[in-house]
Amino acid sequence: MSKIDGDRAFLPVNIAVLTVSDSRTLENDTSGQTLVDRITAAGHKVVDRQILPDDKDRLIVQLRAWIADPAVDVVISTGGTGLTGRDVTPEAFHAVYEKEIAGFGELFRQLSYPKIGTSTIQSRATGGLAHGTYLFALPGSPGACRDGWDDILCHQLDARHRPCNLVELMPRLMEHLKPAD
Repeated sequence: MSKIDGDRAFLPVNIAVLTVSDSRTLENDTSGQTLVDRITAAGHKVVDRQILPDDKDRLIVQLRAWIADPAVDVVISTGGTGLTGRDVTPEAFHAVYEKEIAGFGELFRQLSYPKIGTSTIQSRATGGLAHGTYLFALPGSPGACRDGWDDILCHQLDARHRPCNLVELMPRLMEHLKPAD
């Protein structure tokens, strides 16, 4: 069973938060604020926070900027993961992924089912990796942000989490770009 290994050191992670919405502002972005509050309470650092409209091209530009920034280890977004015509967050994320973390979306929906029932099929939560940066897209409600952070990401972004976690993989994420000996 998973647990925190008290013999290991906590390693803070640098996280960028993105809210995808045509109507949210910093004053009324409760989902983004939920993420910021939880990230900082866990001891991590929010290195940037943006609110962008549901525009695939603009989202891709921002994601690529964060992926290229060595100060950003993880991007977590909220919003734009539904099924309407304006919901394009998963498409933007998939456009920049080098590797998808399929289990993230699968686990998110599994954990959501007891809370929202079959409505969970409308979530296209997704996770992946690009140029050493983890990318996670959550639905645009504070509850979904709490579930995604509290039930998955807070554990996987904690270097003390056992049996394994995403932080311990960070030094090896770019090894395919190193010249062969």
